[in-house]
Amino acid sequence: MSRRTGQRGHIEQSGKWWVVRWWMDVDDNNKRVHKRERVCPVSGPGTLSKSARVRRGSEIVAASGADTEEYFKKTINQHTGVTFSEQAGSWLDEVKIRKRKPVASSTIELWDGTLNNWLNPIIGSVPLSDVNNAVLKGLVAKMVAGGLSPKTIDNYVQVVKMVVASVVDKEGEQVHPRKWNHQFIDLPVVEKTKQNTPSFSTEVMSGLARWKYGRERMLFILCGSAGLRIGEALGLEIDKHISSDFLTLSIEQKARHGKIEKRLKTKSATRKVDLHPAISGLLRAFVGSRATGYLFRTRNGKPLGSSNIIRRHLHPALSRLGFINPFTGTSKAGNHAFRRFRNTHLRNRTDCPEGLQKFWMGHSDESMGDRYDKIKEDFAFRRMWSEKAGFGFDLPSVVPNVPKTVERDDVAKAA
Repeated sequence: MSRRTGQRGHIEQSGKWWVVRWWMDVDDNNKRVHKRERVCPVSGPGTLSKSARVRRGSEIVAASGADTEEYFKKTINQHTGVTFSEQAGSWLDEVKIRKRKPVASSTIELWDGTLNNWLNPIIGSVPLSDVNNAVLKGLVAKMVAGGLSPKTIDNYVQVVKMVVASVVDKEGEQVHPRKWNHQFIDLPVVEKTKQNTPSFSTEVMSGLARWKYGRERMLFILCGSAGLRIGEALGLEIDKHISSDFLTLSIEQKARHGKIEKRLKTKSATRKVDLHPAISGLLRAFVGSRATGYLFRTRNGKPLGSSNIIRRHLHPALSRLGFINPFTGTSKAGNHAFRRFRNTHLRNRTDCPEGLQKFWMGHSDESMGDRYDKIKEDFAFRRMWSEKAGFGFDLPSVVPNVPKTVERDDVAKAA
C-alpha cells in the first residue's frame, strides 16, 4: 500500500468546479481506473479555500474506501490466483524451518497427510480469499459423511485455519482475517469421554508381561511400569540412558521410523524415570553382556519400528488375552495405552506425591507451585517412592530370554 500512488487524491480545476481525482482498484479487474468527484465551485457560494479543498478531497477519497487496507486486500490480493492448496504448500514449507515453536516431524507428516487425503481434494482449488465459514461448513459436512471422528475433524479444521492465517502483509497483519463461527460451520463437539483413549487393566497388563517373545515382552513391561512413550523407549541406549544399577532411565531422545530424534514431545518429556527394583532386575537380565547399542534393536543394530511392534506383537497379544477396546469394539489398542496404565496406577496411589507423578510421566507444570516443586531433584526420595509406588501388574516367574538378534550380535563380537 505504501508504494502505491494516487490514493490521497489530486485536486484540480475542471470547468467551473474544483474536483478531486484518485485511482480506484476495480473488483474483478487487475487494473485501476481514475475516479473523479466535485469538491466545490471555483467561485461564488460554496467555494472553499485551498487547504479546505484538500481536506474535503481527502474526505471524499477516504469515503470511497480506495486508500484503506481492507479495500486493497479485497480487490487486489484476491486476484493473485493463490489457491488453498498452493498456500498450504507454502505454509507447510515455512513450518518445517521456523525457529519459533518448531513442529515435530511426526506432526508435519500428519498435516501433510491431512492436506493430501482430505483438504486439497475438497477445497484445494478454492481461492484462499474465498475460504470462509461457508466453505468450511461444506468441508465439515463431507468429513462427517466420510466417517471421521469429531476429534479428527476438529484437527483437520485447525489446519485450514492455520493455512488461511498464514498469509500476512509486510506489517505482519493477516491478509484474510476470519471470525470463525463453529455454530454455523456445524463443527462436531469433541466429547472427551468418547475419545478413543483405551487403557489396560491389571489382568491384561499382566498377560502382556508374559508375551512369548522376550524382546517385545521386555518392551511391554518397561512401558507399562515406567509410563514411557513408545518412541522414548525405543530411543534408549544402554551406555547413555540406563544407570549402572539399572534403576534409573534418562529420557533424552526418541526413535521414530528407525531414526533418532533429539526433540521430544515437550520440554517436560526430558526427565529421569526411576524403576522398581523388580523391573530393574528384569532389565539387567535382558541386557545381559551388552554394554552399548540400543536397548531394543533390530538385527542390524537400528532401533525397532513402533508400527511393527503394534502389528506383529501388541495386537496379536491383546487378541489372545481377550482384550476389547471399548471405543472401537476390537482387540486393538495403541502403544499409548501402556502410558495410560502407568498414569492411572500412580493416580490411584493417593499418597504418591503429585509432583513426582508429573515428573515421572513427563507432564508439564500447570501452576507456580509445580514450578517451585523441587521433588524431582531429591534422588533418594524418588528412589524410595519408585519402590513404594509399585507398578500394578504381575511379572513373569521366568526371566525373559535374551532376543535372538542380541545373541547373534554377541556371538559375532566374540568371534
